[in-house]
Amino acid sequence: MKKITINIVFAIVLLGTFASCHDQGTGKQVDDDAYAAWEADSASLRVAVTPTLDCLPLFVAEAEGMFQRQGVSVSLYQYEAHMDCDTAFKSGWVDAMASDLVRAEYLKSHGTPLRYLTATDLHWQLLADQNSKVKRLGQLEHKMIAMTRFSATSLLADQVVDTTKMVNEYVFRIQVNDINVRFLMLKNHVMDVMFLPEPYATAARSMKSELLYDTQWDDVCMGAIVVREVAMADTLHQRQTEGLLKAYDEACDTINSRGIAYYGNLLSERSNIKFNTSDSLLTSIRFKLSHQPRNTDLSKARQWLEKQ
Repeated sequence: MKKITINIVFAIVLLGTFASCHDQGTGKQVDDDAYAAWEADSASLRVAVTPTLDCLPLFVAEAEGMFQRQGVSVSLYQYEAHMDCDTAFKSGWVDAMASDLVRAEYLKSHGTPLRYLTATDLHWQLLADQNSKVKRLGQLEHKMIAMTRFSATSLLADQVVDTTKMVNEYVFRIQVNDINVRFLMLKNHVMDVMFLPEPYATAARSMKSELLYDTQWDDVCMGAIVVREVAMADTLHQRQTEGLLKAYDEACDTINSRGIAYYGNLLSERSNIKFNTSDSLLTSIRFKLSHQPRNTDLSKARQWLEKQ
């Protein structure tokens, strides 16, 4: 218990330091400028994204001018956590966002009407810090797992505990929403175990973190891009979402043809981390063209939420 207390205190200090770096120099003028830019961007389809591999088709579509070729204006607003995307989405600051099915279904059940534009290739890996001595799933009792409440990572944490028949109360779930902070906690040996998407998972494996579980092993697909239902009442936004999906498909085809390594610098700039683009688990990923989330994945998300 002493170790857990110390680690949590250290994590809070780390989180505070990271947050202060983001807030440094901000103020009313910056807020006013951001609002003015947002108002000027009102004719665009504003999409919240995270610095993760599942958003690479959107980054490529923007960088390669694919949105323009479709005759639509799409603006990407990057956040470091899906919960921050949620906040922007609920407030109407953005019209659409990259998220996961659990988060999306949670929002729907709490009064935010939305529509699924496409499922995405969001995969999660459960990785253990090399200092934790965890080598397999059954060793997670009395360990801390970084995740986000009411998200795919929370569902997956419960699934891991259930399948290994560990004592639920002895596996400590620690909410860490910011993906960069979560990664830094692993890098600095603050957290025992955590769920990470690519390319953070590849960077973690390069630090000799132990791979315990990958959602691809069970064919679990929880990623999605959703749009606010109210936005779809607008003819312009309807046309923009159609153009976005066409550009998304073009980007997926391009990435599959060129390989993820071709866009390694773009992804590194977005995530602000260095990773091995030749990693076998990373290069094995093929992006699927736009398609609706599968009923099996939606049912898994809804059934889990009903139990909470």
